[in-house]
Amino acid sequence: MPLIRTRNLVKWYEMGDSIVHALDGVDLDIEAGEFVSITGPSGSGKSTLMHVLGCLDRPTGGSYELDGEEVARLNDRKLARIRNEKIGFVFQTFNLVNRTSAVDNVAVPLIYARKAATRGPAMQALARVGLDHRARHRPNELSGGERQRVAIARAIVNNPSLILADEPTGNLDSRTGEQILAIFHELHRSGVTVVLVTHEMAVAAQAQRVIRMRDGRIVEDRKVDEEFRRELLVGRGVGALPRAG
Repeated sequence: MPLIRTRNLVKWYEMGDSIVHALDGVDLDIEAGEFVSITGPSGSGKSTLMHVLGCLDRPTGGSYELDGEEVARLNDRKLARIRNEKIGFVFQTFNLVNRTSAVDNVAVPLIYARKAATRGPAMQALARVGLDHRARHRPNELSGGERQRVAIARAIVNNPSLILADEPTGNLDSRTGEQILAIFHELHRSGVTVVLVTHEMAVAAQAQRVIRMRDGRIVEDRKVDEEFRRELLVGRGVGALPRAG
């Protein structure tokens, strides 16, 4: 059974007198342990799909099963529980609390889960991303790459089965972006399912599988082999990043 399964997934928005079909009948299976990138131009529906898969938004219609459970129609309380227990989020803008330390930022999901012990697991998560030595620093004392590492540590502190990352390298220089992608590869090797949303082909090529979207639909779903990776990188004049793990 796939970890993620959608059938005829639809998301509509009313914009004045018109209706925008952000998702227009998406059928998608993602197996546990896969590393998948979702790409497409602005307005293609990729970020909307990530928000629906992350239970941050509800579909207008269709079916969405996460780990065998139909989640599209769950109430807010149950969706919050799923987000906290099963899903880790990484965003382009980091979404950290500026007034508190890195370790306290990482501990936020544990606090929401009402865990008695928070400091130890938060420090362990920071250690996994190589940032435990910066645990007491606030976000404004950290570089962009360090802030994204804190955000990844926060995403994994509850040991989720699924990581959803929306343009995680978008605010970073290329060298720092490579370091962040290396962390996602390490998480993937440890058994975590990674779904990465990006418009950058060099980033998309890091995954095992690339899903392209346009106008709310999946227009291509392809495994990444060496030939396809060259097509994504060389064919678009993009400098090659390290090979996917």
